[in-house]
Amino acid sequence: MATEPGKSKGAGDTIQVMLDISNIISSSLNLNLLYKNIHRSLGKILNADNFFIALLDEQKDTVSFPYYVDTMDKSPGKISHFSQRATLTGQVIRKKKPLLFSHKEILDFIRNRNLQKIGTISRVWMGAPLVVTSRVIGVVVMQNYVSENTYTRRDLDILTSVSRHIAIAIERKLSDDALKEQSKILEKILETSLVGIALLKYRRFSWVNREFVNLMGYSSKNELENKSSKVIYESEQEYERAGKIISATFMKNSKVDFEYTLKRKDGTTFPAHIKLSTADPYDPLSWTIATIMDISARKTAEREKVEREKLQGVLEMAGAVCHELNQPLQAILGYSDLLTMTRTRDKPEKVNQHIDSIKSQTARIGEITKQLSNLTRYKTIDYPGNTRIVDIWNSGTQQ
Repeated sequence: MATEPGKSKGAGDTIQVMLDISNIISSSLNLNLLYKNIHRSLGKILNADNFFIALLDEQKDTVSFPYYVDTMDKSPGKISHFSQRATLTGQVIRKKKPLLFSHKEILDFIRNRNLQKIGTISRVWMGAPLVVTSRVIGVVVMQNYVSENTYTRRDLDILTSVSRHIAIAIERKLSDDALKEQSKILEKILETSLVGIALLKYRRFSWVNREFVNLMGYSSKNELENKSSKVIYESEQEYERAGKIISATFMKNSKVDFEYTLKRKDGTTFPAHIKLSTADPYDPLSWTIATIMDISARKTAEREKVEREKLQGVLEMAGAVCHELNQPLQAILGYSDLLTMTRTRDKPEKVNQHIDSIKSQTARIGEITKQLSNLTRYKTIDYPGNTRIVDIWNSGTQQ
């Protein structure tokens, strides 16, 4: 796999390998495959019989070995309490620079620190830090157990250049993993929302949450995703009209906020509060986030409030009418009683009939004022002249 100890390839070969490694980094997000391919490419210009990548987890104070190839020893797995251990890998991490150790320097390192020998001592060891935004996240190492002349400073420069590529790949993979994790968390949040949420591309549903599915009366996301939003409007005309409202508002603002009647799968409708936002002011419909709320309860409450206000006005007017009518009504009743008491046979019968009519109509007015004082709800009836009046006989406690 590798070149002979101490014999590296020429400059042209080195450039070609570096180009190959650059292409490997660009084409793969699978780190295991990426490490393997980089290892294979390095073997074309350097002795790569013993090659490993160590990654540092500062929070857990551990070092792991996601890729480890060695002719003498097995992978150490995971090293705990790493900051308290004296290792060549730790030296590279702490000094944040590439290091090359000869056999003698390795022995001196062990002897000066009274370290217990772990594994096979190599004849030469070199390591380069994996640096991401000025932070060392690990080390890439090559070593040889046969010849101390296997690697030179030039070889360490090559490994250092490769380490930068590997660091870029790891950073990209970590960012991709973090983005995926954030996407999962965000989707979970959106899925548990009590508001219907949808992502639309040119007014077609790209994604909807469970509440949106329930709100529109569907049984699964598949019934809405990749479908035109036309399905939630009462008609083609309403779909077009809503589109004009949305487009006109997006021309002035990056957000749209309006109320509209929407249609469920079964054809029933409901008043909805719709909010739309876009991340692209130049082509707002290319990526639109919509939130939809059923405001039926709010509309009912608003109607009930209006009815209560109307009833309150009617009650206040009825109270005022009763109050103002009672005094003249009592006077009329009093005079009617006096006329009745002075009724004589010598008076014309027509006069007596008028007296009885006055008493009868007075009593009727009394019933009306009594009914007005008992009003408890607001109800109207049709009245000649294309008008409506309060139905006082069917709006009280006694019906």
